[in-house]
Amino acid sequence: MTVATNEGTDRSVFAVSGMTCGSCVSSVSAAIGKVDGVSGVDVELSTGAVTVSGTGFTDQEIRDAIERAGYQLSGTGS
Repeated sequence: MTVATNEGTDRSVFAVSGMTCGSCVSSVSAAIGKVDGVSGVDVELSTGAVTVSGTGFTDQEIRDAIERAGYQLSGTGS
């Protein structure tokens, strides 16, 4: 789900499965961080929630980045 924030950026939350350690968090963060328009990535290992902020990126671009990192998008949160 993507919502606009007061800062003029979008914020999307994704549920990612398969992350089990800090290295997983780093891999997912790095992959998503390379997507044009992404200005921030926050990964919560315990829940699998990945919050992405920025402008101009699409959910599909984020999905593709997650899959390139070797993980699966298990749905979207709020």
